[in-house]
Amino acid sequence: MDKTQVQLFLHRWQAVEEVRQREARAATIELRWRQLNAAYNIMRKLNLVSDRPNEELGHERWARLKEKAARVNKA
Repeated sequence: MDKTQVQLFLHRWQAVEEVRQREARAATIELRWRQLNAAYNIMRKLNLVSDRPNEELGHERWARLKEKAARVNKA
């Protein structure tokens, strides 16, 4: 790629980004909600999200950290 091709490439992607931002600003709450739900459902199907409450997970993490800290302090 030469300098002109790189500039044209960047210009095209800047134009794409401008369109994307305009569409995002114009999106309704309903559309945003549907997009959020779609992303969440994909994450659930890929097992990237847990159905357990965050509070429960947080308590488990703190318990593991406390246990590790106690082991380190004993050594």
